[in-house]
Amino acid sequence: MTRTDAQRLLESWSVRGRAWQVYPGLLAHGEPWRARPKWLLLGGRGVGKTRAGAEWVRGLVEADPDAARTRLRRIALVGETFADAREVMVEGPAGLLAAHPRRNRPAWSPSLRRLTWPNGAVAHVFSAEDPDALRGPQFEAAWADELAKWRHADATWDMLQFGLRLGSHPRQLITTTPRPIPLIRRLAEDPGVAVTRARTADNADNLAPAFLEAVHAAYGGTRLGRQELDGEIITDRPDALWSRDLIEACRATRAPPLARIVVAIDPPASSGKRADACGLVAAGRDEGGAVYVLADETVAGLSPEAWAARAIALYHRLEADCLVVETNQGGEMALAVLREVNPSVPARSVRATRKISACRAGLRALRQGPRAPCRRAAGARRRDVRLRADGAVERKVPGPARRAGLGRDGTRRARTRGAAGQGCEPPAVPVAGPCVDHKLPQ
Repeated sequence: MTRTDAQRLLESWSVRGRAWQVYPGLLAHGEPWRARPKWLLLGGRGVGKTRAGAEWVRGLVEADPDAARTRLRRIALVGETFADAREVMVEGPAGLLAAHPRRNRPAWSPSLRRLTWPNGAVAHVFSAEDPDALRGPQFEAAWADELAKWRHADATWDMLQFGLRLGSHPRQLITTTPRPIPLIRRLAEDPGVAVTRARTADNADNLAPAFLEAVHAAYGGTRLGRQELDGEIITDRPDALWSRDLIEACRATRAPPLARIVVAIDPPASSGKRADACGLVAAGRDEGGAVYVLADETVAGLSPEAWAARAIALYHRLEADCLVVETNQGGEMALAVLREVNPSVPARSVRATRKISACRAGLRALRQGPRAPCRRAAGARRRDVRLRADGAVERKVPGPARRAGLGRDGTRRARTRGAAGQGCEPPAVPVAGPCVDHKLPQ
């Protein structure tokens, strides 16, 4: 072995790197990128994710046998912001400039946001805050750092996929401390993604002992510690009233004919940046008393007129029977806002006297009992579990006839007056259970 060969061997990342920092499927065993073009590296804080990404890019540019058969010349580097990409991915102590020996270190042009290697390879730096910046450029590979923190994760990820259209096998590396966002969960479950996991303790030799002692003493065994130190995707809280499996078990492919539909509003006290969101949910009850959640259009940052208009639009779209407003926060002002937007819409007010946690616990007990009174319409999800209207709700009695006070047999039915003076049909069955005074009459 010559001196040059020995030096290259010592600089080889597959020799110096740890097992989780090298792609799990070397080219000596075939072409791994054909079957699994994406590599998801999930790890705790300080595990060496950034160094793994920098060495991976270096391997692509220099045609390292463990990374690429031929040199790749156009690469995308995507960080949460441009400042993060520059300080961590490029100039950081484990970034691209530090990972290269001086003889083949790339030239960094901050104004152009571009790295240029002596062999002609180029890497462009992008910010996840500007997904449209990825429209137009095309690449052979991409390194996405801290994807779980991206503000516009789905939009930026989609634009990046359209740009990976050069070369025989475009490939991607995602290095991130996991968070239970939908995109991370989809990637972790995708058979076309090679997933590597590592814990902070696995890289203890390169971390300060005092740091390890402090974080393990404070967060060891906690939910935050499992996520930030062990690199686990925590999808359910241990104290959650409803597990994700229970939510999925409650989904229905289609809402049956509904005897009554209401739109419930939980208005915020203000509309500032730190104000609570305006709860806006639609639900219906079938002949047997089972409740179906049809839509959750909860919004934040809207003025009272804006959320009132959205609630009334949802009321008309679903041909609902009534608007129900919780007046703990806004009092009668919430009803006044609704009347200003559309005085013909029937509305009533309710005041919650029980804690929300007690109401939720009661609903969970109902769901886990021998009878299942709550369902969700098809496609219902809120945020990552956001609810949407099914769009095909069957009604035995048309909405206008119901609002006119006609029963199923066509005879006029007695109506009561809501707190705001607007007519609103009372529940067809006695209200019972822990939610008697919270939001929706069942």
